Amino acid sequence: MPMTTIAATDGTRLPAYVSLPVPTSDRPGPWPAVVVVHDAFGLGDDVRQQADWLAAAGYLALAPDLFSRGGARRCLRGVFRQLAAREGVAFDEIEAARRHLQERDDTTGRTGVIGYCMGGGFALLLAGRATFDVASVNYGQVPDDVEAVLAGACPVIGSFGGRDTSLRGAAAALTRGLEAAGVEHDVEEYPRARHGFLNRLAAASPLTPLMRAAGVGYDADAAEDAKRRILTFFDTHLRAGAATAPAQD
Repeated sequence: MPMTTIAATDGTRLPAYVSLPVPTSDRPGPWPAVVVVHDAFGLGDDVRQQADWLAAAGYLALAPDLFSRGGARRCLRGVFRQLAAREGVAFDEIEAARRHLQERDDTTGRTGVIGYCMGGGFALLLAGRATFDVASVNYGQVPDDVEAVLAGACPVIGSFGGRDTSLRGAAAALTRGLEAAGVEHDVEEYPRARHGFLNRLAAASPLTPLMRAAGVGYDADAAEDAKRRILTFFDTHLRAGAATAPAQD
């Protein structure tokens, strides 16, 4: 599937990867849509694969390149600063991706967001902004004020690794925050999984031994189950709700 560009809020063209479902007799289109937010490695083959499996399940997936304004080396620190500040160009670019999907003729108007690591942090914050219909948070940072962040949030599904030393207690903290905020949710911690367990990049990298020592690594069993849960959750809140009004602009 091709790279494309979409209109950013400042008028520039934002590179993004788009993955389209194959029309079938039971799912001819239009389709619900998902914004895919990449991790600190950027918009590489792994993120494209994440978009592709969503498209194979009947979701039009769009992954914006949050590092397009200067490359990963120049942009990484700035994007993390924006994540910590909860505002900035990266948020605007994700919003541009959401609006682009909602304006397409081949989407239903219902849109989810899914993120990995850094992208998971964005997905969690965006869940509380009443713009997306569902959010998938995969080993994203959980803020201390998570209950306040999630007040009025869309449904959230979260997946974490029990051997992720960087996010100890995150799954439990997210669950408490979602329960306190009264948000529909599904949060799972996979006891043997590490950080990045859904990302095949962690399996293919020459730095795999170092990454594993740091608590990072792909886990096929955990990834398969997490994807199953994500699709079930998305089917409930995107596909089954396709006839209802879309999230507000």
